[in-house]
Amino acid sequence: MVRKMVDLSQKKVRILLDTDANNEIDDQHAIAYLLLSGDRFVVEGLTVNRTNNGGDIEAQALEAERVVSLCNMHPDLPVTRGASGSFEEIAPHIDKTRFDGSDAVNLMIRRAEAYSSRKLVFLAIGKLTNVALALKKRPDIADKVKLVWLGSNYPKPGEYNLEADVESLNFVLDSEVEFEIAVVRYGADSGTSAVRVTLSDVVKKLSGKGPTSRLPIVGRDGGTFTNFGDYSVNLLSNVDLYYDPPSRALYDMAATAILKNPDWAEARTIPAPTLENGIWRERLGNSRKVVIRENFNQKMIVDDFYQTICNYKLTEVVSD
Repeated sequence: MVRKMVDLSQKKVRILLDTDANNEIDDQHAIAYLLLSGDRFVVEGLTVNRTNNGGDIEAQALEAERVVSLCNMHPDLPVTRGASGSFEEIAPHIDKTRFDGSDAVNLMIRRAEAYSSRKLVFLAIGKLTNVALALKKRPDIADKVKLVWLGSNYPKPGEYNLEADVESLNFVLDSEVEFEIAVVRYGADSGTSAVRVTLSDVVKKLSGKGPTSRLPIVGRDGGTFTNFGDYSVNLLSNVDLYYDPPSRALYDMAATAILKNPDWAEARTIPAPTLENGIWRERLGNSRKVVIRENFNQKMIVDDFYQTICNYKLTEVVSD
């Protein structure tokens, strides 16, 4: 395997993406958006975890590999298997050579330790298990990393990524890592739930777009594809659409977008809260701060997503 060596002093955002790629359809769009934004990002790893939907860890990895291949970045960018279990289940075993998720956790640690004048961004768009395990195993990497997580309905309870591993979230909230939360807020205009696309727009703007893969790729729902644009149409065609007009939120893609342009969402710094019995408890005197990302610019994000897929530049991949 040949991978590009990248000068980490260049002023691009260093990203390691952690995803439950087969859970929904938004992860796939976040992956493609990242991999085709080579003018802005350098990719230092792609790890997967297993949540309640989308099958086992191999199913999560296979879907990520489909998108990597459709972006013509296979085999340069491998997909690293991470945790199937929860933080609480795995944490007692992290001193062992091998444990559930060890490949992903160790990759996160190695990339965080790589010399650079800029922090590595962990972009987590699933549960926080892999990230929390890396921080527990090596707490000294906290000052080398910035974590951006797509999750929660804060300040309201619930949300899929949050509920997939609450203990991992509480561990991160009490850690020293720089932490931004891109809130979901199902059905509300103030969260990533507002970043929606219609099937008709995706068909019109993305059909046939993106790089051509080396080989045809069999899709999750059948069919064969040679570019991400056509796969995007297929993904949208095989899920329920909501709202008026009928559309689908691409939650995870919005988290990628605010790393590309931080002005596409508002930022609010708060004392780090904690979750108790599924309810947020504020800790107003807490010196530990986190940033809430909300009120996303739907038009700017979606327009840039379409333009990126159509006028792509492949990201460079850092050799481990």
